Amino acid sequence: MAAPCPEDPSLERHFKGHRDAVTCVDFNLNMKQLASGSMDSCLMVWHMKPQARAYRFSGHKDAVTAVNFSPSGHLLASGSRDKTVRLWVPNVKGESTVFRAHTATVRSVHFCSDGQSLVTASDDKTVKVWSTHRQKFLFSLSQHINWVRCAKFSPDGRLIVSASDDKTVKLWDKTSRECVHSYCEHGGFVTCVDFHPSGTCIAAAGMDNTVKLWDVRTRRLLQHYQLHSAAVNGLSFHPSGSYLVTASSDSTLKILDLVEGRLLYTLHGHQGPATTVAFSRTGEYFASGGSDEQVMVWKSNFDVVDYGDAVKVQRRPATPAASSGNLPEVDFPVPPGRGRSQESVQSPLQEPASMPQTLTSTLEHIVGQLDVLTQTVSVLEQRLTLTEDRLKQCLEHQQLAAQGTAP
Repeated sequence: MAAPCPEDPSLERHFKGHRDAVTCVDFNLNMKQLASGSMDSCLMVWHMKPQARAYRFSGHKDAVTAVNFSPSGHLLASGSRDKTVRLWVPNVKGESTVFRAHTATVRSVHFCSDGQSLVTASDDKTVKVWSTHRQKFLFSLSQHINWVRCAKFSPDGRLIVSASDDKTVKLWDKTSRECVHSYCEHGGFVTCVDFHPSGTCIAAAGMDNTVKLWDVRTRRLLQHYQLHSAAVNGLSFHPSGSYLVTASSDSTLKILDLVEGRLLYTLHGHQGPATTVAFSRTGEYFASGGSDEQVMVWKSNFDVVDYGDAVKVQRRPATPAASSGNLPEVDFPVPPGRGRSQESVQSPLQEPASMPQTLTSTLEHIVGQLDVLTQTVSVLEQRLTLTEDRLKQCLEHQQLAAQGTAP
């Protein structure tokens, strides 16, 4: 094996503080903070500045399953197995607001690029979109027939992609609220999905150990990787669009060169499953979390050259055992903005604006109806946990009671 060269990814730091498996990580835009969630029901906000004390945020009553910083970095959203979403101010006070978002575990939270909307995904089989400013429910997407593990906005905010245990990836039009396409090629639960920075394709991975990339315009499969030996739990695009990093239950992270369609690196660091991974907004770093309770920060070293020359970086050859070996030749879309500077990536985005009064009134009415529906669904879920015979008896008893003939 070739000796490591200066451009190889390197482990920079590791953070210890969680008391159970780490489930999710995300970088703040300014690169000064890194958030992580854990099965220990806490959020940690780590400071990239050495010797700075981390913040531990408590509030969720069960495992924290998802975290995401707002585009401006002034808010941090978290989802939990306690069925709620919290919006935190990521400072020493750790103030938060909470709302009951779903009737089951919240698996995913993601801000729209303008900061005004938040999309959530849940084991209640729905994807929901919320107003960030008022934390009000806007609408629900409900065609999945099993748990929804992940949902993300497209870079322009016009599309939503979702991944589910029903083995499908669905693409939604935010304006019409219609499912415009379902990708059904996965052989198992789909655990994670994200948009390419150009918005022209999506990557998804899951329990069948594979990573697949589709073009959202032609809907054809672009690339198919079978590199992990266990479930893929997380993935993240480098902001240049040329690389994808994945985290797997086989305890490894893998970095793929999407332009050449091959494996670049296999990284070993976590003891046990690697559960999550995310690039920083500039791509200079990526962070990973695992069942070993650790958060690791890696320096990608892709930024030693301009994005336009990224594919010229010296690479460690992939071993035949790890590489797919028979990847199809593909016309992978290379984004036109690969030469952009870090300053353009870091430019602050517009903060959420206040909603018109008429829209506010309408949304409040919708929320009132949603509360009724939520209560109804909760009752139904409780009944469905009973045996079929017991459920029939309960229904018959209710019918008799309604007719006034119950004993």
